[in-house]
Order: sequence, then structure tokens, then C-alpha cells
Amino acid sequence: MAFPVDLRRCQLLGLAGTASLALGGETAGALPVQNLLAPASAQAALGLVGVYFGVVLLIAAWVLLGRLVRGPQPPTPRALLLVLAVWAAPLLLAPPLFSRDVYSYLAQGAMAHAHMDVYAHGPAQLGGPLAGEVAPMWQHTGAPYGPAFLGLASALTGLTRGELPAGLLGMRLVALLGVALMALALPRLARHSGADPAAALWLGALNPLVLLHLVAGAHNDALMLGLLGLGLVAARGDRPAGGVVGAVLVTLAALVKAPAALGLLAVVALQVRSGRRPLPAVASTAGASAVTTVVATAIAGTGYGWIGALDTPVSPHNWALTSLLGRATGALLERLGSSLAPLAVPAWHVLGLAATAVAVALIWRRLRLRPVYALGLSLLTVAVFGPAIRPWYVLWGLFLIAAAAPNTSVRHRVAALTGILALAVLPSGGPADLGQLVLAVSGGVLGVVVLWQAHQAAQAPAPGRTA
Repeated sequence: MAFPVDLRRCQLLGLAGTASLALGGETAGALPVQNLLAPASAQAALGLVGVYFGVVLLIAAWVLLGRLVRGPQPPTPRALLLVLAVWAAPLLLAPPLFSRDVYSYLAQGAMAHAHMDVYAHGPAQLGGPLAGEVAPMWQHTGAPYGPAFLGLASALTGLTRGELPAGLLGMRLVALLGVALMALALPRLARHSGADPAAALWLGALNPLVLLHLVAGAHNDALMLGLLGLGLVAARGDRPAGGVVGAVLVTLAALVKAPAALGLLAVVALQVRSGRRPLPAVASTAGASAVTTVVATAIAGTGYGWIGALDTPVSPHNWALTSLLGRATGALLERLGSSLAPLAVPAWHVLGLAATAVAVALIWRRLRLRPVYALGLSLLTVAVFGPAIRPWYVLWGLFLIAAAAPNTSVRHRVAALTGILALAVLPSGGPADLGQLVLAVSGGVLGVVVLWQAHQAAQAPAPGRTA
């Protein structure tokens, strides 16, 4: 007998997972400095076990929900949106998880509110308790985000008066808004691309990476993707106004985080596919994008330093492919006594950018008639070959691949990648030592054992009946 699956079981199992995540995060999450516990303390250890226990339950709930979506009576998109709301609810008031980036957002917003140059100076220039929450390696680093996001962060600082709890809740609500926009766009993009809207929502919005990093981590990638998705939805029609609105929304997404600027290619391609001539489509898209950039930058008052900030340095221990190859090459050159060792990492980063440009060009040459899918593959390429990578960066491409993947095998591969990356980061957002790895694995194993026992209990015959 197969494990019984229904929508309610999936909903409750995922809710148990995110509730365990929220509770474990109270002692093992990316807490404010004054609330941080020693990793070796019993409370922190129990919290870490609880978080990974919850992650395994959430992944299992998502996989079982995928079986329902592929079944003979799949849930409707509206039912899936309700599941998403239920799963996300426990994370609303949870502490930040898996990253301390949200503290950087708040500090940079406070700097912008105080009319400080966020691109020339790091949070250390702000000083005070808010800057003290930012990780040491980013204290003297300018903001890598665009004026649309920094203007929003500045407005949030004004509303919350710089209070940390209110600011964290505000950033979480901004992230939830972004996820809501993603969920709104996905079914529409899926229908336009000839894909199943329910499958698109399952992979692109109910994905564990969305809940772990966009909701629990409150990353601004959620807002970027939400605006990007809405922009592509607007650009689908055959009216010039749709292309202009699409270009405005996609540009705003790029003024949150720069990779979304690739979406302007899709805006043009969608208009051409709808019957517009290429030259007017390019001209209207470029014009709308330029005007939006000027207006958003003027309103935010941050200036154009964000253009130069695109080369903001990355962590020296980043595990991006090009960074790993660069460090390995540098170590080899050092052992050989070569003076070129310090150039290894920058050289590999340049090679990565060149490979990205070639790959993106090939993708668009082959898939220009499928612009949403081409954009998804392009953004995934940017994430994989870029100088820095985090698990949530994969969502840049996964979001659109979910909406436009040509077949289920692509979705299966992306889903497998999701399951691996969901386990890749500690809830504190910091590096792991051996003891923390043991605790994390213990929590995951505990989750597997509980799921196995539930599976066995479901297979057992009822009293008085034979199997």
C-alpha cells in the first residue's frame, strides 16, 4: 500500500515543519547580537536539531504535494495558495533564519534615511546598535542594491523609527508581498507558456527554498522576483501599453537587484511574439526603462552610485564554482612558488562572467520564441557561474523555469536540486563546525525516522482486518 496522500495531510505536515523551524529558530536562528547563544549551549543545540527536523518535514510535505499535483485530481491553484499561506504563517513572527542579510537591509535603509551615501560607505559609518547587527565582513562594504529597494528600506526606517523588532517585521512583510506577487504571476505565465498552472505554483511558490530563504530569511530577492513576474505578465499582450508597463515593472525589479535587468530582453521578445515590430518594441522598452530608472533614483535620493557598486566584493570563502576553482588554482600556484597566485580568483571570476555571456547568448539564440523559459535559464546561469552564490540565488531562474519548463523531466531535476540546497545552510547563517553539522544531521535523521514511522503506521492494517 502506498503512503496515503491528500491535500490536508500535506498541509498539516508542512505546517508542522515550518512550526518546528520557527520554534528552533528562537534559539538557533540569525538572532540579534544581544540574544545570540553560544553554539555549544543546550538551547542552541536543541534549536538546531529542531530546525533541521522541520526542514525535512517541509521537504517531505512538498514532495507529497507534488504527487498530488501530478495525480488524476490535482488541487486547484486557489487550494495551493491556501497551502502556501498555511505553511508560511508560523514564519511570520519567527526570527530571521539562514542569513543575517536582513540586518544589512535595515542598516542601509537607516543610512539612506539619514542621507548618507550607502554606496560609498558601509554600515560602520552609521554606527549604533543597528550597524552592530551587520556581519563584520560587510561593515565597510557599500550596498549592492538598487535605489528602488533602498528607497523602500529608507521609508521603512522612517515608519519604524529605526526600532529593530519593527524593522524585522517590516522586512518580513515586504518579502511576503514579493512572494504573493510571485504566486500571482506564476499561473498566468504558465498558461501563456502552455504549462500547468498548478505545477508552476508547486515548483515556483511552494518550493522549500521560497519558504526557507525568501520568507524566513526575508530576502529582497522575493520583491525582485515578484516585480519581475508581474512585468512579464503585463508584457504578454499585443498592446504597446502592456510592453511599457512590463518594462517599468521589470526595471523596478532590476532597481531592487541588478540580475532582473535581463528581464528586459524577455519584455521585448514577448512584444515581438505578440506581433509588434522589433524596433518599436526595443525603443519603447528602452525608453520606459530609462525614465523609470531616473524617476526611481530621484525619489530614493541615493544617486547613481549603485552602478559602481555592482562589483561589491564577495566573501573570500564563497562556494561559487568560479570562487572554488580560483582558490584551488591559487593554492596550487602558491605551492609551485608562482607570483600569480593572487590573480587566480579574479581570473576565474572573469572567466565565469565570459562563460555566462556566451551561455546566455546561446540560450536566447535557441529559445527566443520561448522568452520566459529562456530568461529562467539565463538567470540560473548567472547564479551558477557568478562570483558569488547562495541557495536562494537559484530561485532567480527556478521561478521562471517553474512557469515555462517544457516537460516534467526538467521540473524533476530542478526539484532534486531544491531538496539538496534546502539543507545547505545553518539557521544562524554562519559557517558550520563539526559539532553543528552533527546536530543538523541528527535533526534531519530524526525527521526521516518520524516520517518512516508514520509511513509504517499508515500501512498497518486496521484492528480486526487483515493486510
